[in-house]
Amino acid sequence: MSQQGPVLIVSAAARPSFADVLDETKLFPVLVTDWNEAGRAIEQVKPAAIIAAAETIDFPALATLAKRAAARAPYLPLIAVDPATTLPDTAIAFFQKRGMPDRLIARLNASLRVRALHATVMRRQVPPAPVALTDIDPVGEATTLLIGRGGAYPALSVALGERAGVVGALSIEAAAKHLSSRDIDGIVLAEGFTPRVMDAFLTVLTEDVRFRPLPAIVASNELVPRYDLPNLEIIAAGPTRIADIALPFIRQHAFEARLSRMLRAIDAKGLIDARTGLLTKAAFDRDFATAVYQTAERGGTLSVARFTFDTTTPRAQFDGARIISRLMRQADFGAVHDDRSLVVVFTGTDQRNAQAITRRLASVMRHTNHGRRDTRSEPAVSVTSLLPNDSATSLLARLFETPERAAS
Repeated sequence: MSQQGPVLIVSAAARPSFADVLDETKLFPVLVTDWNEAGRAIEQVKPAAIIAAAETIDFPALATLAKRAAARAPYLPLIAVDPATTLPDTAIAFFQKRGMPDRLIARLNASLRVRALHATVMRRQVPPAPVALTDIDPVGEATTLLIGRGGAYPALSVALGERAGVVGALSIEAAAKHLSSRDIDGIVLAEGFTPRVMDAFLTVLTEDVRFRPLPAIVASNELVPRYDLPNLEIIAAGPTRIADIALPFIRQHAFEARLSRMLRAIDAKGLIDARTGLLTKAAFDRDFATAVYQTAERGGTLSVARFTFDTTTPRAQFDGARIISRLMRQADFGAVHDDRSLVVVFTGTDQRNAQAITRRLASVMRHTNHGRRDTRSEPAVSVTSLLPNDSATSLLARLFETPERAAS
């Protein structure tokens, strides 16, 4: 992959063995520095990525390096090789496996793609509106798919749920449904499955281009990372350590997803909300008025639904918006409103069918946990349809006056 700047290796030793792996590819100019000179080297050589030999490094030293990297723009990936300490939130772990040198190249290329995407967004934004990796709060934006059914599952659910949204799945089949119906920023595959089942699941991820870039952390000592998944780590560790390793991967993927939505918003000339993928409020008001007018003039049906979320779980509205953005038809549109609600317009749809659609959407939202107390998205829903002599204003007024019912 073409890049601007070399790969900077930070090591307490003269030259770690993985530096030779990078040299052999002839793809990456490589510079090596020690920990004391890392800050100066970042400023002088302006690297495209940093790879740190972290096996003997303590948390303060790694955290200082991570802070320096996170302050750079565009995104400057930091990969920590064999970290023994707790990871800073922006440092991607990499655990070396004997006989598998290509894994580091794949991990580096995946991170450099995020850097290239960030550079593209920075170049195309007018006026510039910087977004940094540290702006992404996994609790607010990222969703982790936790798959498992063993004794460690509840502890993992708590450890991950304290730091990111979590969708739980007790079976591979349930996990597949979640992958197909919503945006996932990382997968944690816990215990409770045979090596054969885990191998089949990882093989499916490898073969599907939609899921291949996803971070996948597998809590196992029975598999080897022979899969074509650049952000896969297989490591036997406790729930807290698994969550610690998973979170930086999840943050990076959430950052990449935000950047992709920002590009779509730029292409749509600001009519799309980069955080949710739905229309901005101004664009929604314009399109809604047009849709009501055209439906009344030409005949047909139009329904509108309102999803309202508990104000104690701010994350729920955002998660619901992402789900609706992914699942709704191209002819439908929606927007986030200021009162913790989402309004979605279903064109060519009567009230009965709109109610069926909203039930399906709400059922997907219901499966996300928010926080340590297992708080879930339980939106209240109201639905109404266009009546003769309705205007956009009267239709929305009736929607907001309609008693809301719990999603079921």
